[in-house]
Amino acid sequence: MAAPATRAFRYPGGPAPWHGSRVTPAMQTLMRDVARLWDDAADGLYDRGDPAPATAVLGDGVEWTELPTGAGGTGPEAVGGHLAVVAASLPGGGTRTRLSRTLDVRRIADEVRFAFTHDHELPWLLPGVAPTGRRVEVHAVQLVRVRQGRIDELRTLWDVAGLRTALGF
Repeated sequence: MAAPATRAFRYPGGPAPWHGSRVTPAMQTLMRDVARLWDDAADGLYDRGDPAPATAVLGDGVEWTELPTGAGGTGPEAVGGHLAVVAASLPGGGTRTRLSRTLDVRRIADEVRFAFTHDHELPWLLPGVAPTGRRVEVHAVQLVRVRQGRIDELRTLWDVAGLRTALGF
């Protein structure tokens, strides 16, 4: 039996929209700048426990949210306070590994793996959960939006269910 005939889909007015698009040198520069801005902020906060690089690049109307807990804040003052709590409560022996990145001229989507020893409470991630002393890994997706050289919005979606399972809950 012969295979059924297939008809190629055609976009009205020409080729598919992405066929003709090009990333210009100016766009490449913007993408590098956005990546560098977020990398510097994240390295300071998560690798060195220093919120200053992140707070220095917050936009006036910044929104920072840790999901599913809802921790974070809106505005530089509230977000700065949240980042100070995160930096002060980072667990021991922590490492952060970026698994993948997708970006454009305004946004970054990073998939990251955090590995650490659960040696004290993490109020922004697992509020009310006493330290277990276990070495664990948790995956997260960080969605960052940048406007005019400033972080305008950040949402971190943590795999809290996987983390709780790894901690024995």
